[in-house]
Amino acid sequence: MVARVGPLRYMRGMHTTTFDVPTPSRDAMIDITPSIAAAIQEAGASSGLVHIYVPHTTAGVTINENADPDVIHDVLAGLDVAVPHRQGFYRHSEGNSAAHIKSSMMGCGATAPIVDGRMALGTWQSVFFCEFDGPRTRRVIVTVMGEAS
Repeated sequence: MVARVGPLRYMRGMHTTTFDVPTPSRDAMIDITPSIAAAIQEAGASSGLVHIYVPHTTAGVTINENADPDVIHDVLAGLDVAVPHRQGFYRHSEGNSAAHIKSSMMGCGATAPIVDGRMALGTWQSVFFCEFDGPRTRRVIVTVMGEAS
């Protein structure tokens, strides 16, 4: 469960809010679509864009399938094959180089259109917070840029 922690800040046509995501393990993908939908609803936008930003260097955000949990398993397993947790050539002293690399691969932001007051996601799509250095509590910043109906 994610909890909103930041007050909304209003600008003309732009609304920003934050919420925290507790992550359960070193690597995880957590569906944050409902929290983003709530931010859009709270902003009252009927059309526009929503931008999701993760201000962390060992986490990311992506839009992907949520109908079959095997997809999340496969994405995380594929990232582990591509970027193993331990490598002899890693030099970063904190021991989380793989998390930094995976974060760079996934990216720290995603944008989706808002149509009729909802994210215009595909049938099977959801927005996922991607944890690569957990467990811990992370922050997500959501900015809604749009017009009310």
